[in-house]
Amino acid sequence: MDAITLAGRSPEVTAAGPPRLRGRYRLLELIGRGGEGSVYRARDETLGRDVAVKVFEASATTEKDIRRQEDEVNLLASLSHHSLVTLLDAGVDRTDVGRPRVFFVMELVTGADLKVQLERGTLSARQIAHIGYDLAEGLQYIHHRGVVHRDVKPANVLLVDYNHGGARYRAKLTDFGIALVGAIDRRDPDAVTTGTAAYLSPEQTRGQTLGSASDIYSLGLVLLECFTRTIAFPGDPIPSALARLRKDPSIPPDIAPEWRALLAAMTARDPKDRPSIHDLVVALRQMVAAETGRHRDVAAIPAPSTEEARMLAVARYRLPEAPADGAFDRVTAIAARVFSVPVALVTIVDQDRIWFTSHHGLEIDHIERHPGLCASAILDDVPWVVEDARFDPRTLANPLVASDFGLQFYAGVPLRTRDGHNLGTLCVLDFEPRQASEEELATLGDLAAVVMSEMELRLEGRRSALALKSATSTPS
Repeated sequence: MDAITLAGRSPEVTAAGPPRLRGRYRLLELIGRGGEGSVYRARDETLGRDVAVKVFEASATTEKDIRRQEDEVNLLASLSHHSLVTLLDAGVDRTDVGRPRVFFVMELVTGADLKVQLERGTLSARQIAHIGYDLAEGLQYIHHRGVVHRDVKPANVLLVDYNHGGARYRAKLTDFGIALVGAIDRRDPDAVTTGTAAYLSPEQTRGQTLGSASDIYSLGLVLLECFTRTIAFPGDPIPSALARLRKDPSIPPDIAPEWRALLAAMTARDPKDRPSIHDLVVALRQMVAAETGRHRDVAAIPAPSTEEARMLAVARYRLPEAPADGAFDRVTAIAARVFSVPVALVTIVDQDRIWFTSHHGLEIDHIERHPGLCASAILDDVPWVVEDARFDPRTLANPLVASDFGLQFYAGVPLRTRDGHNLGTLCVLDFEPRQASEEELATLGDLAAVVMSEMELRLEGRRSALALKSATSTPS
């Protein structure tokens, strides 16, 4: 077989076959090459499995430097998270004493990287939400362990399609060859030239202190590219790197408002204006919930024909009229206790108002219709959850969030009729952010079914009364 070019040089091929690293990893074929090193398919002859090995020249020159470098790569090899390509081993090969080589041994992931996927075609908002959430979780994991990736870009995102249909990719971040270890608050004099120019953060371009916010900026550019399939700052390295110091990336107006708000925040030029990695994970998790619940992009107001039929159903049940005996009040009181929240509501979404037919913990009985909460919760048959409204791009403009009311948590399930119309919601609200468990949401759904059963019974009662009245008033 042909000799494999290794870090710019051709390794010796002996009768025993291709070269080995530390006598264990036999390099087989070149998979890819970058500015910092080369990646090979290799055979782990100790465990008898194929792996990916990245090899690059060690920058260390003294024994002390080499030991420090070994400590850093061993820390990277200890990282384990489902959103990271697993690092199985790391070290420095000293077969050639005068030319030590740092290497990473990684799981061999089959599937395209994000760069290739974008060249092949578009991604749905739902797919982008899943990819962003996976990568944000991976970055949160490494940032909490003192590691900054510094090279988040589409080519370093591997997509695994476990369902073989492309509906749900699992994104895995790879290539930690230039990551900073234990250096989140340390000035990096090489930051200008380290990384890929099109995805550098402004602070990388300036050679400033790098932190979690730097990776968040780069991820913002990656997600923006997922929507546009266009690099935000194209061109030669130096003009591309400097462009982001003068302007923000262009976010097309046809991208959904909640995505535009999130992408703008992630790519703010000042690191202090970007969301923290924790808040970003929360926001993207909520994006996943919204996109998965819809299974398609929908407007906040249903299509005219559907809305017309829904409003006929609202009139049929004589809503927003509430039961005089307070039956709904008992349901909202139970919901408030189950979630340990101060407010629980039975809402009816009218054409221009949201009526509170039961408002446990709240004095007002209606608000103007707004697409951020109940009007969105009636669009599908799944729970609509906002875990932290302060950072959820779907709700930032909602009057209950932006005003003195101070809403931070919302969970609502639709009130669905037997013939398939969502009249409103049973929802719970809180003034503190929190998460909703599957068991809690299931209970909320059961209570919503109780509300609908009550509505159906009252509707049947009115129909029976009308039939009886009609029968008794008909001449014999």
